[in-house]
Amino acid sequence: METQNKELTITRTFNAPRELVWEAWTNQKHIEQWWGPKGFTNPVCEWNAKKGNKIYIEMKAPDGVHYPMDGVFGEIVKNEKIIFTTAALDKKGEHLFEVLNTINFIDEGDKTKLVLHFIFSNIKPEGLQHIGGAEMGWNMSLDKLVVLLDYIK
Repeated sequence: METQNKELTITRTFNAPRELVWEAWTNQKHIEQWWGPKGFTNPVCEWNAKKGNKIYIEMKAPDGVHYPMDGVFGEIVKNEKIIFTTAALDKKGEHLFEVLNTINFIDEGDKTKLVLHFIFSNIKPEGLQHIGGAEMGWNMSLDKLVVLLDYIK
C-alpha cells in the first residue's frame, strides 16, 4: 500500500555568490562534505550533475547505519536550476519512496537564495518515518552547506 504524495518547500539565503553555491551543489567533492543531516558522512557518493547521469549516495549515520539512495539528474540550467529524482532504498535495494527535487538558485545581490521544492511519491508505509524527518534533515544539510561555503569562499 502506498500513501498519497507529499510536498515540502524550504527557502534559505546564503551569504555567498550564486556561482559558489552552484559549485557546492554540482561538485561531487563538495556534496560529499555537506549532504545529509548533522553527524552523517557520505562514504559512497556518485554525483555528476549532468542531465541523465545517475546519482548514488550512501549516507552513514553516527551509529554506523547506512542509508542508500539513488536517482537521476533531469534538467540542469547552470547557476539557475537543478531538477533530479531520488529514492531512498530499503535493504533489498527497492524504493521506499521517490522524490522529485527542484532546486532554484536566485541572485540576491552578493547573496544567493535557494528554493528547494520536493514532491514525495510512491511512498511505502516504511518510508513515512524518513519523510517525516525530511525538513529537519534538509535544514541540517543546509547548515553544513553554510559551513562549507564559508570554507571555500
